[in-house]
Amino acid sequence: MTASDMAYEERRRADSIAALCALLAERNGLWRTDSDVARATERARDLLDPDSTADPDQLDAAFGELDEALLRGGDARGLGGHLRVGAGQQYPGQAIPGVHPMIKVALCPGTVLCTRREPAKDLRPAPPCALNGGRMRKERLRRDPTA
Repeated sequence: MTASDMAYEERRRADSIAALCALLAERNGLWRTDSDVARATERARDLLDPDSTADPDQLDAAFGELDEALLRGGDARGLGGHLRVGAGQQYPGQAIPGVHPMIKVALCPGTVLCTRREPAKDLRPAPPCALNGGRMRKERLRRDPTA
């Protein structure tokens, strides 16, 4: 496996962790009502525990099982579809030349970082992380990742 293949696999795994976090944050999600989805969700969550000795292949298999359980349970998005939060959002000031809005986002607070991003309001606390239980951390979203 090449370095770019490994980077792709790590990114896909981080996206799956973010999707699991978003799924767990749903108040009335299918993972609360369907026993197969609940079992697959708990298995994936247990493998993400800091004390777990799971290898990446086990984690990928658990995410695959969860995706299949969601699809069988009637969630057409599967696991990956839980990342479509806020797609196409427009922010004030985008069309004004020379004005660049500062967007604050809430990021994963965990030791195993995921790619979940949530809008973070200034005067409100960051949303809780459904995997770790703590609050997500706020950070300014930069346009240029090297800046």
